[in-house]
Amino acid sequence: MVCVAQGITGRTRPTKVKKQAGAQKRKRDHVDVEQLDDAVAELDLKDGAYKDFTDLPLSGATKAGLKAAHFSMMTDIQAKAIPIALKGHDILGAAKTGSGKTLAFLIPVLENLHRLQHIGADAGLGALIISPTRELAIQIFDVLRKIGKHGHMFAAGLVIGGKSLEAEREALTRMNILVATPGRILQHLSQTAAFNVDDLKMLVLDEADRILDMGFQRDVDAILDYLPKERQTMLFSATQSSKVSDLARLSLHEPEYVSVHAEDKSATPKTLQQNYFVCPVEEKLDTLWSFIQASKKKKILCFFSSAKMVRFVYESFRHMQPGIPLLHIHGRQKQGARLDVTTKFGAAKASCLFATDVAARGLDFPAVDFVIQVDCPEDVDTYIHRVGRTARYHREGRGVLFLAPSEEEGMLRRFEAKKVPIESINARQKKKQSIKSQLVHMCFKDPELKYLAQKAFVTYTKSLYVQKDKEIFNIKNYDLEAFAASLGLPGAPKIRFLKDDDDKKRKHQSRQELAVSDSDEEEAEGKQSKTVRTKYDRMFERQNQNILADHYKKLVQDGEAEGASDENDFTGDAPNVGKDDDDFLAVKRRIPAEGEDAGAEGADYDDPTASKGKVIHLAGASQPLIIDSNRREKLLKSKKKLLNFMDKGKKLIYDDDGNAHEMYELEDEDDFRAKGLPEEQRQKFLDAERDAVAQADVLDKAAAKAKRKEKARKRKERERGEMGVGSDEEGGVEIADADEDALANFRADILSDNDDDDEDDDEQPQKQGKKWFQSDSEEEAAPSKKRKKSKSVRHVEEPQTLEDMEALAAGLLS
Repeated sequence: MVCVAQGITGRTRPTKVKKQAGAQKRKRDHVDVEQLDDAVAELDLKDGAYKDFTDLPLSGATKAGLKAAHFSMMTDIQAKAIPIALKGHDILGAAKTGSGKTLAFLIPVLENLHRLQHIGADAGLGALIISPTRELAIQIFDVLRKIGKHGHMFAAGLVIGGKSLEAEREALTRMNILVATPGRILQHLSQTAAFNVDDLKMLVLDEADRILDMGFQRDVDAILDYLPKERQTMLFSATQSSKVSDLARLSLHEPEYVSVHAEDKSATPKTLQQNYFVCPVEEKLDTLWSFIQASKKKKILCFFSSAKMVRFVYESFRHMQPGIPLLHIHGRQKQGARLDVTTKFGAAKASCLFATDVAARGLDFPAVDFVIQVDCPEDVDTYIHRVGRTARYHREGRGVLFLAPSEEEGMLRRFEAKKVPIESINARQKKKQSIKSQLVHMCFKDPELKYLAQKAFVTYTKSLYVQKDKEIFNIKNYDLEAFAASLGLPGAPKIRFLKDDDDKKRKHQSRQELAVSDSDEEEAEGKQSKTVRTKYDRMFERQNQNILADHYKKLVQDGEAEGASDENDFTGDAPNVGKDDDDFLAVKRRIPAEGEDAGAEGADYDDPTASKGKVIHLAGASQPLIIDSNRREKLLKSKKKLLNFMDKGKKLIYDDDGNAHEMYELEDEDDFRAKGLPEEQRQKFLDAERDAVAQADVLDKAAAKAKRKEKARKRKERERGEMGVGSDEEGGVEIADADEDALANFRADILSDNDDDDEDDDEQPQKQGKKWFQSDSEEEAAPSKKRKKSKSVRHVEEPQTLEDMEALAAGLLS
């Protein structure tokens, strides 16, 4: 007797046991979802006694992910926001930087979708998380992956710019959770047909104040048009916007405003030490270099206002080798390079990162010691986001802000209104180092670095000019000439910002004010004309001969050539410098620079002491050539280029009498009028042409008639020759003499008949050749009418006797 255990079959694979285990697992998940729903419904939002993640009704997969990532205690924003979000309410969350806002919305996303069992490709997109920058989106996705990979079955994806669009389209249809930037997700919503968001459950906006501002307003409005109205929406930021217009655009339904630090005395973490340093713009780089030299073992993050400024400072400092690893990041870099920079800086123990505001929001760099804001931020919110890269998660950090003397008073008032405590510090003059001479030397040796310094100056000045808060950022309060010298430039490049403002002021001025200003300008021009030209003026007048000659000339062009002599008369930000914006193809020289030579032969030199230089009269040229420089004088050595300055010749033709005339010779107007009115001349011309045509017609008819007569005569002669051999005028038959050879005469007659046949064949039109689409078989098979009409060929046997010849002759005569 054989005993078989229950549930075990004779197969090698335990298929039945596996099916039972799967059924038990599905049943357990269903039971867990019901238990979680009941536990979430019993949450008391007013209690506020939740401190650990274990106190919340979370699934086993989420708890395992939090434990693996070493998250146990909840921060203040997490303790207040997560229970509200689990119940499905809309949230407006505001908390200080580094307070753990990322987990405050990632945990509700995982839990709400898990309780709804929104899993699999058929379920579609359940949650959409939008971030303003690519780096922040990557960071959010990394945290989501760390927490959700321990049991959750969701398909999550990252959709940002800089990657293959086709690869993202193929994966979008299978995603349940998406982390994206506004521009990229809008592109997929409008172009990817298979991307369906009709069943979206949750929408999260991280750094909501940045997303809702003017920079992303159109993108966000367009994205919201695609999303369903019935959804849960959560907004999180360090500086939250609670304007009614913004909330109405997002279709929020009775949102809960969660702010854990609203009653604090400071809007920044307590562990953050904040200082500002009054520093003129021309001393910023010296101070920054001295600070880096004194902090070589620290982790430093430096913020600038423009990408060109970041590139110049990085390249120049890298050449001087400060003794600390240098990195730089800005929005003009490719996505791969930006990701490498953030990875290297996050893993480094001592490094210095030069960045724009692309790294100011949400990025979590471990253990940043100093945040240096070299350029003043546009507002206090930007300052809070920048300085929030340090002192995160109750760690200590320090922020230093460089302020120009004209910026100090206005910024301090705004710091006080936003509850930002900041103290003034001074630099030790003994440890301060000047790098101005080194920058001048590097710019002199490296034209590309010099051009980069010029563009950095232009972009920095533009960033000051476009600021909305004119009480703080007044461009007239900055010493731009000294700032240009601190970058290693011999002078400030010409840029156009205030010129349009001056034009507007002149337009609205009264006549009396306009007359006074014009007189002041005339006096200023008179004083300026008496000034002595310096070596810098002569240096700017020279033409730069390196590879950056065009860019250099457009940036440092002398103001007198453009009619701009005022210090604040800026003439252009872009490389195209001039009064008009449309001078991209404007001709700047009378003679092309490359190879414009003129021959010296046949040149008549005037007085070389003329006020305008040498005046040369070229033989064959109506206009003289002015030589006002040694370089232009060298152009007179080429005979070939001399032809470009000569007058153009005239093409002549000769009539029948041998007289020369121009090819296109026009009649004098007086001679034309003397011949009569235009209508009369037209009629005379038509009559003359009509007579000429009639006369030519008579001659053509006579020639045709003579041709026909000649043709008829030849035809009659041919017919008479065909009547027969030896026939006389009476029509009798000529009898051959006995002495003549009858056989020879007969052969001669046969040859004459063949000649006549050849003549007839010559007169007939030649047979057309075979077409390209006709074959030999078709031509042979098709019945041809020409064959029926063709003359039959008579085969004549050679006669042997006299009787044969007589019989043949009788046949021919009949």
